[in-house]
Amino acid sequence: MVMLPTLAEVVINDYGLALLGAALGAGLVTMGAAKGIGHLAAAAVESQARQPEAGGRIFTSMIIASALIEGFTFFALVICMQVGTTLLKVIEAASQGAGN
Repeated sequence: MVMLPTLAEVVINDYGLALLGAALGAGLVTMGAAKGIGHLAAAAVESQARQPEAGGRIFTSMIIASALIEGFTFFALVICMQVGTTLLKVIEAASQGAGN
């Protein structure tokens, strides 16, 4: 009979905390980017309602700004995953050095 580990054992043992930290960082980055793009879109729609003749320029500026936010988001997600991977390697090396 195969015994499956509980969630607490997986998170506390081995490298669960490293992966949890990377996942939390990725989630925070994604939520921050979504909030920023939401504010950007709301401001663009409001400014187009106030000044409809400038709609084309406002739309172009909004697209450029949202692309920059998305680029930063992808960069931050890559950094979170690299930190998680590095922590995994450090934990594996430490556990091998300790004889576990």
